[in-house]
Amino acid sequence: MFTFDQLAGFIAVAEELHFGRAAERLNMTQPPLSRQIQRLEKIVGTELLERDNRKVELTHAGKAFLEEARRLMALAERAPVAARRIASGRSGLLRIGFTAASGFSILGPLLEEIAGILPDVDVDLQELVTGEQINGLLTGQLDLGLARPPFDTEAFDSHLLYRESILLAVPSGHRLAGLKRSITHADLIDERIIMHSASDARYFYDLVVRLMPIRHENVVHTVSQILTMVSLVAAKRGVAFVPHSAKVLGIQGVEFLDLAGGEGEPVELHAIWRRKVENPALRRLLKELSFGLE
Repeated sequence: MFTFDQLAGFIAVAEELHFGRAAERLNMTQPPLSRQIQRLEKIVGTELLERDNRKVELTHAGKAFLEEARRLMALAERAPVAARRIASGRSGLLRIGFTAASGFSILGPLLEEIAGILPDVDVDLQELVTGEQINGLLTGQLDLGLARPPFDTEAFDSHLLYRESILLAVPSGHRLAGLKRSITHADLIDERIIMHSASDARYFYDLVVRLMPIRHENVVHTVSQILTMVSLVAAKRGVAFVPHSAKVLGIQGVEFLDLAGGEGEPVELHAIWRRKVENPALRRLLKELSFGLE
């Protein structure tokens, strides 16, 4: 295989079309430069230059090889720069998992911050439930998650990004909206409930059943996504417990009501990552965002 010194020598001769000037440009004498070109031609398997006592010219093969030689030299020059940029976290790839509901609240602003801090880092987004994000982080398929608690604090470090309340979504004009007060459990006894899946939306399911006793016979639909839930409310299929950020969906035909005892902000969203940070881009981001890294 040829060396970069041989490529540099060939490029100099091809551009100068003169061995003496090319040698001077490379700060070497002409005989070793001539030997470099001869060895290169032997490796390539064809003549790259036509030379006699009066002139030097590129062969057809030499012209083609010159373009590739320049490309290889450019890559060789860029490679150390690229490696240093990746090592410093200024370029590379950041893989982020996010829950669908986080897209209503924090995802957009966070991506804007990331773009400002790491403008040359590619961001790969994957919509995943919290359990899938945790698996992705543990297997190295994700660098950062936007997830719901609980998670293993021994394995993961985290930063609380967002807290919000739970509201009751009802069809526009629903009788509960006419009460003009916070909704109680007694108000829901005869209501059809669109409920969170106990398996695929466990976080919201647990929050809701702690807040309001849910009668199983009232549940008419079980879903895992907030968007689906609000769409079913708009279709007058029932009422649903949703995070405050669901308001930004702007789905027509839905009103959002406060819940009695739901004045706090129990819905949490955390940025989570493995305690041993291996991706330099993630390390740089966490430092810039003051997420706890020194």
